[in-house]
Amino acid sequence: MPEQMVERLLERSLERGAIRYGDFTLTSGRKSAYYFDGRLLSLDPEGAYLLGRTLLPILREYGVEAIGGPTLGADPIVAAVAAASWQEGTPVPAFIVRKEAKGHGMSQLIEGPLAAGSTVAIVDDTCTTGGSLLHAIAAAEDAGCTVGLALAVLDRNEGGSAALRERGYPFAALLTAGGDGVIRAG
Repeated sequence: MPEQMVERLLERSLERGAIRYGDFTLTSGRKSAYYFDGRLLSLDPEGAYLLGRTLLPILREYGVEAIGGPTLGADPIVAAVAAASWQEGTPVPAFIVRKEAKGHGMSQLIEGPLAAGSTVAIVDDTCTTGGSLLHAIAAAEDAGCTVGLALAVLDRNEGGSAALRERGYPFAALLTAGGDGVIRAG
């Protein structure tokens, strides 16, 4: 992945307020010295462009044919990757995994053009415990796909990436949080 693009992604995260330092209480009730709102980055025009362009080479490295992830964090990320891939002439379809199957219509858990037998990447804006990524992984595998890679924009380094690796899934993150609470590229 182009290091300068990841560095710019970190800068843009700070400029847009997607990364904020201070004293925060997370959904889990735990305290954190930072807060990351991935949608402020992934819904920003430059942020979306950088995400699409930065993730594509990683997907190619792992032989991924489609990218998806849990709604809502992954929605703009997978769309950015799909658009960037089309622009480069190597289309990578995107899909979204719902929290639960719809109770009407086709009762689908997965939305989008996902072909059984595909090797896919599962992405989310953050990885803390890995629960959302594991939910999406299970859905993709139930749909007959092979998960070749799990990805996050930010790895909080709170056990999720280790849990994914222990289950045999390669994992990559664009940004990582250090033990000191500072977010860095790579």
